[in-house]
Amino acid sequence: MSQDEVNDPYVLLGVSRDASAADIKKAYRRLARELHPDLNAGDEQKQERFKAVAAAYHLLRDAEQRRRYDAGEIDASGAERPQQRYYRSYAGADPTHRYEFDGDFSDLGDIFGQAFRQRYGQSGSRAMRGADRLFHMQISFRDAVLGGKHTVTLPESGRLEVTIPAGIDDGQTLRLAGKGEPGVNGGPAGDALVRIEVTPDPVFSRDGNDLRLEFPVSIDEAVLGAQTDVALPGGRIKVKIPPNSGSGRVLRLKGKGIRRGAQQGDLLITLKIVLPPAEDTALADAVRQWRAAHSYDPRAGWKGNQ
Repeated sequence: MSQDEVNDPYVLLGVSRDASAADIKKAYRRLARELHPDLNAGDEQKQERFKAVAAAYHLLRDAEQRRRYDAGEIDASGAERPQQRYYRSYAGADPTHRYEFDGDFSDLGDIFGQAFRQRYGQSGSRAMRGADRLFHMQISFRDAVLGGKHTVTLPESGRLEVTIPAGIDDGQTLRLAGKGEPGVNGGPAGDALVRIEVTPDPVFSRDGNDLRLEFPVSIDEAVLGAQTDVALPGGRIKVKIPPNSGSGRVLRLKGKGIRRGAQQGDLLITLKIVLPPAEDTALADAVRQWRAAHSYDPRAGWKGNQ
């Protein structure tokens, strides 16, 4: 298998080339849950696969990027063919430099400067704005919910601190004014554009500003009700499970979701009844006795019967 085939985003995600956007997202979420670094501490092979899968999804989820890749205009890293790469492929980056900016892109500033000098002369007095710098930063789901600080490495070996606002969306771009290439002849500096990629969480998902999770409960908790703790990205909260709660019941906790500016989402907990890990004779006997006296049809009114 050639290197291009190894890096093919369709191969990495295990989808066909005509897969829908929904199928691509579904495949990514499945692989991300399996390969997430938090669940595979110390397994470098799976961590590398996780980075490659994330990069593949990052390319294919963008319709224009996907079109250009399919047309052979860019390679699997997003770089132009056959020109030099403009930025470091995240999938191939050293994990210790996952946020590092690829110095190749800074060459654009030299290109612009050279074109300026050719047109106006070395001593020209016309001010010119510096070029923007592009960065790609991957953050955890927790940091996307709560916010935080990260750093990127600049081409000239400096470091730039980036403040992640709470509630940031996957795919959102942060603009840091004046942190790009320096201007020419007194012109203003360009900006730093930081594109954010949020890694999926094995427990939580996001629906706008609402936070969702599937929560396992025992048979007795579902039947009799219970009060239990639920760990959220920002800390633990008490949750009351009402009696007679079936699998699939959704509990909505107002104001416990994602805060974004003045907006505050809700927490949506979907209950899932989990049986004992091993066969329980006493439980089976109790259920048989109950069924003999209280049998009911759980599929009454179910659309699948129509």
